[in-house]
Amino acid sequence: MSTVKLGPYTLANPVILAPMAGVTDQPFRRLCWQLGAGLVVSEMVTSDVRLWNSRKSQLRLRHDQEIAPRSVQIAGGDAQMLAEAAQANVALGAQIIDINMGCPAKKVCNKAAGSALMRDEALVGEILHSVVSAVDVPVTLKMRTGWDAENKNAVRIARMAEDAGITALAVHGRTRNQLYTGFAEYDTIAAVKQAVSIPVFANGDIDSPQKARAVLQHTGADAVMIGRAAQGRPWIFREIAHYLATGELLAPPSLDEIRTLLLQHLAALHTFYGETMGVRIARKHVGWYLATLPGADAFRRQFNQLEDDNAQRDSIEQFFAACEEQQKKPGVAA
Repeated sequence: MSTVKLGPYTLANPVILAPMAGVTDQPFRRLCWQLGAGLVVSEMVTSDVRLWNSRKSQLRLRHDQEIAPRSVQIAGGDAQMLAEAAQANVALGAQIIDINMGCPAKKVCNKAAGSALMRDEALVGEILHSVVSAVDVPVTLKMRTGWDAENKNAVRIARMAEDAGITALAVHGRTRNQLYTGFAEYDTIAAVKQAVSIPVFANGDIDSPQKARAVLQHTGADAVMIGRAAQGRPWIFREIAHYLATGELLAPPSLDEIRTLLLQHLAALHTFYGETMGVRIARKHVGWYLATLPGADAFRRQFNQLEDDNAQRDSIEQFFAACEEQQKKPGVAA
């Protein structure tokens, strides 16, 4: 495996957790790091500091007790505001700033932010130069292949980014118009890698160790970035890192380990958010963890009615106990 450097930081391995709004909060980032991610990137923080007093923003702006290097993604469409947001986040402890030009969500794109920025290359250039010159830490960029199939400008923007002093690029192999539909394509990522000398991270539909290696070989990228495939499966990072390093597939986690990790994640959510908010946020994560286990749908409907942390924990213990009893029955594979 090649070594990936971002300014003064050398990543432990080339498997990176993608920033995902509403998912990559501090408890999830810490768990993915524990399970082998070489870098974890925060949820996007708005560049409008006037909105930072909300509870959601305050939680996203907590960079204390974070894993180093602390990479924080900022989103917006105004170069000066993004520069100020970068400076403010560095003051709060961010060690890498990531600019969001990849989010396809309408509420982001309608504000001329996220992947909508790729339609205005002059503004892209202004933003890149403003943010890079505003801070003394590495600045990375996450983008898509373009706005739509007729307007794929990732290679041009990649060259602009390198010229502006961007440290690394993450490219999702879809256009903005594709959202998360269809399939990611990797030829554009390969073209970006050929066009620049800074590290390039391949992102999109990478959901197994074998797929990760195939994408790296096809694109020549320096690392893979894992998003949705890590939801409910944070051990994917160690699986991919181990396979890239050794060519060997790790055994999947046992039921007992999944239960232990899920309960650890649950406790961290309750502590970080407080009981009321933590209980609500835990519901989606629990659904992801249990999606492939027998009886998960019925369990999730019951679990989503629970309103306190102890009830959630007890319910999960009971679910896994029932799964283990089922496994012990004759003719059921362990």
